[in-house]
Amino acid sequence: MKSKKGLMVLIVACFLFAISFVYAQPQDVYKLHWEGAKLPPTEFTHKKHAEDYKIDCKVCHHKDPNPAEKVAKCISCHDIAEAKNGAPKAETAYHKNCIDCHKKENEGGKAAPTKCNECHKKG
Repeated sequence: MKSKKGLMVLIVACFLFAISFVYAQPQDVYKLHWEGAKLPPTEFTHKKHAEDYKIDCKVCHHKDPNPAEKVAKCISCHDIAEAKNGAPKAETAYHKNCIDCHKKENEGGKAAPTKCNECHKKG
């Protein structure tokens, strides 16, 4: 009887470990959105941009000395409501960085989204 109980405890422990491992993995899809925004959130896939498209970390994380180790949140410099200290507000910074890059990619024949409803999908 003790061996069945021990086996059951081992199975439960392994299951809990597996679940905690899955939830500890870094997030890949980020929803870019803030309170009061007029449009729905934009989903950003970090893996696609960093690994598949080979975009240098410094393109987005331009103020971080070593983005592979630690990154600051955009809103630490880019205020949500207004431009401050020479930094454009967050919405302007995101749009400029993303849309300018997407337009450049489209010149090479790719189909990166550049219109509002292509990134801000209702649903």
